[in-house]
Amino acid sequence: MPPSDLTTRSSERPLGPTLRRFLPYLWPADAPGMKARVAGAMTLVVLSKLVQVYGAPFALQGAVDGMASLPRSPATLVILLVAGYAAARFGSTLFDNLRNTVFEKVGQEATRRLAAQVFRHLHDLSLRFHLERRTGAVTKVVERGTKSIDTMLYFLLFNIAPTVLELTLVLGIFWVKFGWPLVAATLAMVVVYIWFTRKVTDWRASLRERMNDLDTGAVAHAVDSLLNFETVKYFGAEDREARRYDAAMQAYAGAAVKSENSLAWLNIGQAAITNLMLGAGMAFVVWGWAQGRFSAGDVVLVSTLLSQLFRPLDLLGMVYRTIRQGVIDMGAMFDLVDTPSEVVDAPGATPLAIDTGHLRFEDVRFGYDPEREILKGITLDIPAGSTVAVVGPSGAGKSTLARLLYRFYDLTGGRITLDGQDISRVTQASLRGAIGIVPQDTVLFNDTIGYNIAYGREGADEAEIKAAARGAAIAGFIERQPDGYDTRVGERGLKLSGGEKQRVAIARTLLKNPPVLILDEATSALDSRTEADIMATLEAIERGRTTIVIAHRLSTIVHADKIVVLEAGRVVEQGTHDELLRAGGTYAELWTRQASERREAEAEAVAN
Repeated sequence: MPPSDLTTRSSERPLGPTLRRFLPYLWPADAPGMKARVAGAMTLVVLSKLVQVYGAPFALQGAVDGMASLPRSPATLVILLVAGYAAARFGSTLFDNLRNTVFEKVGQEATRRLAAQVFRHLHDLSLRFHLERRTGAVTKVVERGTKSIDTMLYFLLFNIAPTVLELTLVLGIFWVKFGWPLVAATLAMVVVYIWFTRKVTDWRASLRERMNDLDTGAVAHAVDSLLNFETVKYFGAEDREARRYDAAMQAYAGAAVKSENSLAWLNIGQAAITNLMLGAGMAFVVWGWAQGRFSAGDVVLVSTLLSQLFRPLDLLGMVYRTIRQGVIDMGAMFDLVDTPSEVVDAPGATPLAIDTGHLRFEDVRFGYDPEREILKGITLDIPAGSTVAVVGPSGAGKSTLARLLYRFYDLTGGRITLDGQDISRVTQASLRGAIGIVPQDTVLFNDTIGYNIAYGREGADEAEIKAAARGAAIAGFIERQPDGYDTRVGERGLKLSGGEKQRVAIARTLLKNPPVLILDEATSALDSRTEADIMATLEAIERGRTTIVIAHRLSTIVHADKIVVLEAGRVVEQGTHDELLRAGGTYAELWTRQASERREAEAEAVAN
């Protein structure tokens, strides 16, 4: 079962393991070009720091000392030193920007690899996972996680590593020129700064995590509400939905205010530590100058070196926060990646080999919940090329048969075979490639009619798409549209009527041309006239295929070679339409009831 709260789990993940898992994206084993770019970027980092630490500060120190000793020092020398100072500052900026240019492709490639891996894994997860998850929440987790990798790469390589290098170089200069007191004071300042930053940032991380949870919930509710736009309209619930969303956003806003206000305390504390060190360091050099140990330029040298060191240290707080947040975001995404697939190919699974399409359900048992069994020993034999209808009251397990045949779930007992091959022992891709379905609720991609039909088989050409549309009796409708096959169908196909969507689904299945066909209450949501038209089309495509028709309206399956009646997860009757009527059992009772309902509906229609 998937975790109930991805964000909560990820916040408990230690920093080290998450970073270790993330580093292979920085140094991909199969991409030597990316490794070369990382090495080149790090070389530019070192050059930038060498110029920044040894070039600019010493040039400025020399210029100040030269000016202090005028007229003994020539003005030309001082001007050259000032020019050298400006050149060193420019060189540092040049190397930093060249570094960004070299590294940009690494960050984008790492993001692409991670996003593709997560997206592929989401499609490998079970139907149970997706039914129990809100799509908006999952997409938000993936979006945050993939975006964080580029940011974390940048800060780890171009802030933390250069800051450590710069600190080492500065401490070396202080040791040689000013002795151990300034080195010890600088180290103490850095330790206190890091300790304070980590403590306050960890506190802020808990506030940020709460804010993210509320943000995810608000987005998930908004997506869910908009996907169910029609339902909201049916019940006049616009104000209710707006109030719920406003309440979610109000909670998020309150958490965001607390998070942002805590930033002020962090900035104040950091500024106090760094400026105290700057004042103390300069005072130490002035004291030495008064004793004749240091020059006036040494004050400028210490001020410049510490100021340059403070800039990345000031960013260190933001960097730590970003990395910590990145760990939370990436941890939530890695929780998705770590969610095991409930249905996997068996070791040594082979592709399904279809010969005739003979299908058997042998003592099949299954329950979505271990405590509640849905199918209780179903045994069915469906000869190749025959049409078998499955009927029964709601909750009898009719649609569950289709999900099990597609292997969206694994059985808890028995087996299903196709041409004698246990479907749990063949690859899922080959099994699903051999089955086509026209579902009760056809959901189309927000693209063109042509794209939705072509989805039935990758690589289908225009002629094949049009042939499938003709077979589904929708070609005429498409050709009457101004944009023809390029007509867009809208979100979930909402621009098409129910009958038009069903015909697109039929065309998609015809293009796939599977040997096994499932019609899962494909006409239950249609009016009688549209149903009659589509039934003629469906009966035509059933010919020559092994077909399972799951139906609620019995009038749609009288042509079936065999009708199976399910009740409470068991087969209670089976036979042809005429045989079951003569038997006078459950099927005959359902038929009589539905016939009576049809007569009443027709009489009411005439009266109106």
